[in-house]
Amino acid sequence: MTAQHTETEPQRAEFAAFFVQHLAGRSNEEISSEFHQLLAAVNEHGKKGSLTITIAVEPPKGHVDGAPVVISIDSVLKAPKASTPPSLYFVDDDGNASRNDPRQLASFDIRDLPTTKTEIKDI
Repeated sequence: MTAQHTETEPQRAEFAAFFVQHLAGRSNEEISSEFHQLLAAVNEHGKKGSLTITIAVEPPKGHVDGAPVVISIDSVLKAPKASTPPSLYFVDDDGNASRNDPRQLASFDIRDLPTTKTEIKDI
């Protein structure tokens, strides 16, 4: 009789279960909130955005077998925002931006025109 050697695959835990438990659920709550903000900003501005989630795993000091690892989760939200409308400027002789056209006269001599009173008579 021959001994059968069967290797079983390790039971892999679901990532979602790990994520929901990390820091007593705070990471899940924060990233869920950021995801909601991203969806709202994309819907409002009609532009794309992104939410990047980074999971870092650090080995134990001295690489001791069986020692705990340090796991951190970080996120970066890049939500679209409203575009600032451009404005028109002229470049003056000194190379500065100016709201006034340097080719136009700076001021005009404005005077009141004399008025005459004209009587309208009924005919």
